[in-house]
Formats: sequence, structure tokens, C-alpha cells
Amino acid sequence: MDAVVQHPFARVPIPAPKGHQTFRKPTREEAEAAVRTLIAWAGDNPTREGLIDTPKRVVKAYAELFAGYAQDAAKDLERVFEDVQGYDDMVVLRDIPYFSHCEHHMVPFFGKAHVAYYPANGVVGLSKIARVIDTYAKRLQTQEALTAQIVAAIDEHLQPRGVAVMLEGEHMCMSMRGIQKEGVSTVTTQFTGVFQDEPSEQVRFITLVRAGHSSR
Repeated sequence: MDAVVQHPFARVPIPAPKGHQTFRKPTREEAEAAVRTLIAWAGDNPTREGLIDTPKRVVKAYAELFAGYAQDAAKDLERVFEDVQGYDDMVVLRDIPYFSHCEHHMVPFFGKAHVAYYPANGVVGLSKIARVIDTYAKRLQTQEALTAQIVAAIDEHLQPRGVAVMLEGEHMCMSMRGIQKEGVSTVTTQFTGVFQDEPSEQVRFITLVRAGHSSR
């Protein structure tokens, strides 16, 4: 029998450890109270002048930082432009900035995303790919999962002949705490379709990404 974890704000038990979990979203007041508790636990007085409005600010900031939970990548990819004058070669977007938060320590990681796909039924607006990245980045994440989610969304909704995604990221959970090694870059990649089947296409994608770096 699965273990049961009692979420502090839940009215019903939550099954553990993985899978879809049903819980009651805390109210704004409960969220602000949690911030005050953390401030006090850190050793400061949440009622002093400089901190008295901090819980409200933090909750407001979290609504922006984690807006991806309320967004649907499918909507960003639903409009496809089929009239591309016969273009069927690789479409590459380089150096798309992103920021996210580590699900293990809830501190930021950030970097650049590089995305390519081979059109099959048309192309999407370039800004839509960036929106898909933001949708998943603005959630608690690991870089590996973020990479896979971007690939899966484009592959499922655009149905191209292949997708390639490379994420480069610097993780504050490694720079600010723990081993405290600043400037370390983590690179993750994932490929589908022709990129997965033909190594030469992976090389071409990576070459195009690196060419943009070397030209600066």
C-alpha cells in the first residue's frame, strides 16, 4: 500500500511519492503567513519596518515567478503557418534567455535555450517557441526535466520531422550553497526524429548553435 503524506495545507491526504497529487492551494493569507514563519526561522523579526510588507511582496513575486503552472504550452503551438513557400529545412532559435527555480532548493537557475526543428506541416511564430520555454521554466524544475518538457511539447503539438533542444544553465544551488562553485555551466540536450536517427543532424545543430557564440 502506498504511503500517505499529509500536506500542511491539505484537507485530504496526498498519495506519495509520485504521480498527480490533489491538494488545496493555500490562500494568499496562508502563503504570507508561511513567509513570515521563514523570516522568523532565519533569525529576523518579521514585524520590523523593513520586513513587515515582505510577505506580500514575496507572494506577489511568486505569482510571477511560477506563472507557468497556469499556462498551457499547447495554446502557444496551436496556430501553424502552412504557407512557407516550400521551406522544409531546419529552423533554429539560438540564445533564448530563460530563468527557473530548482525544485530541490527553490533557488534560481538560468541560462540560454537553443531549439531547432524540421517542419512537417508548417511553422509556428518564433515567439511561440520562447513562450513554451517560459511556460515550463516558470515552475519548480530540474534542468533535465525542463529540457524534456520543451521537446515533448513541440514534438506533440507541432509534429515536426525532428526536434533538438539544448539548455545551458548556471545553478545558484551550486554557486551559493553546498560546494559553492561559481560559474559552472550545465548543458543538457534531447533529440527526436531525424535528430535522434541521424547523428550528423545533431552535429549540424550544435555547429549552428556554437557558430552564433564564436561570431561575437
